[in-house]
Amino acid sequence: MSTQVRTIEDRALSSLEREIGESGIRCELRLASGESHRFGDGPPEVIVTLHNDGLLNARMTEFALGKAYVDGEFEIEGDMLRAMDFRDHLKSRSELSVVLKFLVNLFLRSTAWVNRNSIAGHYEFGDDFYLTFIDKRFRFYSHCVFHSDDDTLEQAAEQKLESMFEGLKLEPGMRLLDIGAGWGGVHEYCGPRGVHVTSVTLTEDSQAYTQRLIDEMGLENCAVFVEDFLEHEPEEPYDAVVIYGVIEHIPYYRKFCRRLWKCLKPGGLFYLDASATLEKYEMGDFTRTYIWPGTHTFLCMQEMLQELLYHGFDIVRVREETRDYELTMKHWASRFDGNREAIVDGWGEKLYRAFRTYLWAGCHAFRVNRLQAYHLVARRRPDAGPRPGIWKRTLNHVRGLM
Repeated sequence: MSTQVRTIEDRALSSLEREIGESGIRCELRLASGESHRFGDGPPEVIVTLHNDGLLNARMTEFALGKAYVDGEFEIEGDMLRAMDFRDHLKSRSELSVVLKFLVNLFLRSTAWVNRNSIAGHYEFGDDFYLTFIDKRFRFYSHCVFHSDDDTLEQAAEQKLESMFEGLKLEPGMRLLDIGAGWGGVHEYCGPRGVHVTSVTLTEDSQAYTQRLIDEMGLENCAVFVEDFLEHEPEEPYDAVVIYGVIEHIPYYRKFCRRLWKCLKPGGLFYLDASATLEKYEMGDFTRTYIWPGTHTFLCMQEMLQELLYHGFDIVRVREETRDYELTMKHWASRFDGNREAIVDGWGEKLYRAFRTYLWAGCHAFRVNRLQAYHLVARRRPDAGPRPGIWKRTLNHVRGLM
């Protein structure tokens, strides 16, 4: 190795040592050359093995390191949540190409087209892929509700449904709209209790899975359709509506609330749960590139509350469930790692690495409050609400800046 190359690597290692030292992570770095470096006192919590020492001189951004991991340029062993603490010491500069693609989808393409294509892009791997890590009882791909940290994921899934059933005050004979369908958990829980459940979903796999469940359980009071909720026109309004972890795919809150008001009876209740960020559209480039294409956006609670109030709803309750989502994703990530061999054999190394990063990083984000989670319950009023137009909204915005 030339003296110049050695000097460059030494500088990179010195810089890395400072940054890891600031993070407090006990780390062992194994270079492709065979060298090994220890950072911090005591046994390493994290072991990083490079397959390409040139990575030491690469851009230290979340996206660049995430891409390098997906491409197999290094390995991570040990405490993944501890490894994620290093994110605070990385640059988070956005990639222009990722931002432009998002803006095109948000402003230049139709809502229905973007929703169908982005959902299809994420769920193209088939039911068996997601069933390797989500709960086995009701199969939720959104956060479950933990009464105790020691609850199993399956217990927490049932408690999620109990919270919804109680929040919507459901009774036998009532008509419930389920936005999203997933793998039929709402049907499996509410159908035998006499509730008439109708689901709308954008994926044929979800529709087929849920329909098989309905048929096997003999739930004649249940149905599922492939349809965009923003285009849904029921023959008569529903008694209640639930949306579990799907509002993240619908950042058009005005359109959503207008449609919701039409779909509910006066006095009807609405239950929503979701992952959230303090600022709308705040999402890392890695997630937009590898996991959620299109306009996927975490819930912005203050904007959702505003639109519900503008569109004829009263807010009944809001509950913070960030810890619940952290625990949910920890279960998912652990189960995902435990099924590594089957996932790599079935779907490939790159997909395994992308989703492994997503699941552990998501768990960490809830732990450190980068992400939040909530559920809310709202009641439809008889009136349609003030629904201010663009000029009044602009005036209110300007006033808010004063």
